[in-house]
Amino acid sequence: MCSKQQRQTKKTDINKALIAKRKRLETYTKASLKTSNQKIEHVWKTQQDQRQKMNNEYSQQFQTLFHQWEDDMQKTEEQEENVTNMFRQQQKLFQQARIVQNQRLKATKQLCEQFFKSMLELEKNNENLLTSAQNELKKEMAMLQKKILMDTQQQEKAIVRKSLQSIFLMDP
Repeated sequence: MCSKQQRQTKKTDINKALIAKRKRLETYTKASLKTSNQKIEHVWKTQQDQRQKMNNEYSQQFQTLFHQWEDDMQKTEEQEENVTNMFRQQQKLFQQARIVQNQRLKATKQLCEQFFKSMLELEKNNENLLTSAQNELKKEMAMLQKKILMDTQQQEKAIVRKSLQSIFLMDP
């Protein structure tokens, strides 16, 4: 039979083990949350940077294209005013300007389509990155649970061994 002091010692050992276990769990959880937050912030910043870069590139291209278009329109108007007396030349220049405007319009349409395709691809890539980060987080959580379970089992084994040793050593 165990004495009251031995039972009290066992109770204290169990309480200490539980406190240590709780502290390890808090440490593991804090570290995992910190890592997860860092990964999510990194993914978010990467996505923002990519969007900003793409917006800047396409904005510059649109701006250049619209300036060219405006310049072409101004040239067309000036040419129409200068050659009002020469109907044939005016007709040729007007037709040429229309062709150029159609080309610019087609270029604008193509650029818009490319932009939308790029945005869709970027969104798809961002979804894949987020899914990947979530999967890594799930794996880390599973490993953390497994590690905690193994620690718990080892501690419980140690407590059982210690209890058994104290029982066997105490009995005459």
